[in-house]
Amino acid sequence: MFAYGPEGVDEHDDVDPEKLADLIGKRPVVWIDVDGYGDATLIERVASKLDLHPLAVEDATNPFQRPKFEEYPSHAFVVTRMARCTEHVFSEQLAIFLAKGFIVTIQGEHPGDSLEPVRKRIRMDQGRIRSEGADYLAYAIIDAVVDNYFPVIDEFGDQLEQLEDDLTIRSVSDSVERIQHAKQDLLVLRRAVLPMRDVINTLVRDETRFVGKQARLYLRDVYDHTVQLMDVIGSYREMTAGLMELYLSGVSNRMNEVMKVLTLVSTIFIPLTFIVGVYGMNFDPAKSPYNMPEIESRYGYPIVMACMAALALVLVLYFKRKGWLAPTK
Repeated sequence: MFAYGPEGVDEHDDVDPEKLADLIGKRPVVWIDVDGYGDATLIERVASKLDLHPLAVEDATNPFQRPKFEEYPSHAFVVTRMARCTEHVFSEQLAIFLAKGFIVTIQGEHPGDSLEPVRKRIRMDQGRIRSEGADYLAYAIIDAVVDNYFPVIDEFGDQLEQLEDDLTIRSVSDSVERIQHAKQDLLVLRRAVLPMRDVINTLVRDETRFVGKQARLYLRDVYDHTVQLMDVIGSYREMTAGLMELYLSGVSNRMNEVMKVLTLVSTIFIPLTFIVGVYGMNFDPAKSPYNMPEIESRYGYPIVMACMAALALVLVLYFKRKGWLAPTK
């Protein structure tokens, strides 16, 4: 818990929920951060002490909520999603309860979050955060969540560029799998950012007694960031579709090269097969009206083989001169 104001800040760990009501009000703003929603009893105790609506608490403990904004008599309720990037991109829910003088955030059980810059600003008294109210803290939290998407997007863009370079040189064996993973990651990002953009737009556009005019002015900047994120995600989706086309084009080109080689080999052997077929017919030259003297000639066999080898060599040289045997660059 952070309790702060212009005159100072108090930071507490492992706060007893029974003492929350007594701590709120001693400083202008109190921020209570519940890390992990696995302990339903703990969250219910916090909710009962701070008069949080049961429907909002139920949504906060469900980790698969879509980003949204709802207003209740005693507080406003905002759901956002924090971006995480390990082996693949995923998002984690962050629920925000905004009331007069305090904020409660409930986040998932994965270690770390996007809110450390906000904590640092409170501790170091950076910017205006300690001189503003709880609505400004809500803006700072949402802004930190949105800004954390940019390094994830940048890292994702670097991976796409590397994949494009690999496909340009040669289609590697795991290209399809990497492209499919990229499409899934982009879908996760889009599902998180798109509704979050609508939520922030609602906070900016609609007047609510929990968010002041000054805070809505700052939230407009966060809304611009979400629009920028959606533009980048859209560009990367088009780039991913282009990568699949590039991969299929590379596979098709390699198949064409194989077919060309096989066709040329077949073309070389067609006249040789014809010659062998002619001399392989079972006609007795003594009884035939047409004489085939090379069959009875002592050097007939090596002469025919030499002619066949010369014909094959001529065809190979002709194909090479035409450039048909050279690999396509």
